[in-house]
Amino acid sequence: MIANFSFFIWVVLSVLSLSEGAYPNIYQPIRTNDISADDDVGDPLILTPLLKNNQIEEAKKAASVKIAGFENTTSYSGYFTVDEAFDSNLFFWFFPSENDYENDPVLLWLQGGPGASSLYALFSENGPFIVKNGDELSLREYTWTKNHSVLYIDNPVGTGYSFTNNGFAQNETKVGEDLYQALVQFFTVFPEIASNAFFITGESYAGKYIPAIGYTIYKRNAVEEFQINLQGLLIGDGLTDPENQISELGNYLYEIGFVDDEGREQFSKLQNETVDYIKQGDYLKAFDSFDVLLNGDFTRPTLFQNLTGFTTYFNYLFRPSFDDDSSYETFIQTADVRKAIHVGNLSYSSTDVEDNLRNDVMQSIAPWVAELLSAYRVLFFNGQLDIIVAYPLTVNFLKHLNFTSAEEYSTAARNVWYVDNEVAGYVKVAGNLTEVLVRAAGHMVPSDQPKWAYDLVYNFVRNISLA
Repeated sequence: MIANFSFFIWVVLSVLSLSEGAYPNIYQPIRTNDISADDDVGDPLILTPLLKNNQIEEAKKAASVKIAGFENTTSYSGYFTVDEAFDSNLFFWFFPSENDYENDPVLLWLQGGPGASSLYALFSENGPFIVKNGDELSLREYTWTKNHSVLYIDNPVGTGYSFTNNGFAQNETKVGEDLYQALVQFFTVFPEIASNAFFITGESYAGKYIPAIGYTIYKRNAVEEFQINLQGLLIGDGLTDPENQISELGNYLYEIGFVDDEGREQFSKLQNETVDYIKQGDYLKAFDSFDVLLNGDFTRPTLFQNLTGFTTYFNYLFRPSFDDDSSYETFIQTADVRKAIHVGNLSYSSTDVEDNLRNDVMQSIAPWVAELLSAYRVLFFNGQLDIIVAYPLTVNFLKHLNFTSAEEYSTAARNVWYVDNEVAGYVKVAGNLTEVLVRAAGHMVPSDQPKWAYDLVYNFVRNISLA
């Protein structure tokens, strides 16, 4: 699996969150670099030069991570150069399976945004660590690393600890190509798991990223000697087909009681304007319209905020005892942790990522999903309490999806999914497509329902029926 290859080189910027109201907005652009000249943070570890020299074991050894007090948790981190012309490098943090490393499935996790770091999921959703009060580290009960090797990548370049010299992605083709370059290098460092079942997962705007890298692998596997053993995709609350997802928002808000008839009329008017811009191919105007409508990354307050009084759209019930998910940001920027994960003094930022993808956000990649469904199993799962990518929005997209099992999907039975005699959600299956509603969860399903999310992933990747 280690074929001859020549890779490319880049350097770092980053992304993450801001708390607002009762639920944190992890997609708010920030730039931080809270270290002093006296701090010993080491240097960024770029593995690509070692791989070019066929120094595979040296690269793996250099990437080893040791966190004080958790030396028994094996992990590796560093950078892969993905575009030398712009000195673009993707940051990764990899956790081998705690169970059967040489045989367990390998998962790639991608966060959304655009511009949200995958370290959010590592510390707040499904990784082995939980951080509280900025420096208290503990182990997560339902970590996905129990029975899967999990690779977290800050994607695209400019997100989190990933960096570039003005080589920001402006479309999903570039996102897919950069991730592909990183994955080839990753499996070169870890050839012992290169033949394991490989799945791509994530949430939110990763509803674009996941099909993008999946489609790139699909096309590259057809022509390249180097093969990535992709078996499936798992997309949580994903924005994939904006036209058919946004078009249902007004009705959804009305049905859950957030707006009355007059409010629905106001909301639907701006919603329909957004959809019209998409149909016209004016994606920048569509982005701006959607930002005023609901998104709110550049416009505050949004129409949604004015009509509902809500400042967040990730979970409309708000958990009464919501953990401080921003604690990990303090933790990962301490000098000791920076040195341990090999990022040196690079900034943790995302300020330019979304701006460069503005023209991409409202574009659909439904045709890629349809083609991928002919080759791989694909799971779309949504939290019942999400607003911005609510379950009915995903269903509307899937109803309009022109794929081989579309007719079967239109009449598929909906079955109850139980976990330990509790109703965890509802499942539909049609060919390679699995659609799941996760009960009592919002936009970040693994955070709201960690046990059920673990069960969902464990069974899907092993092709075990949920119902």
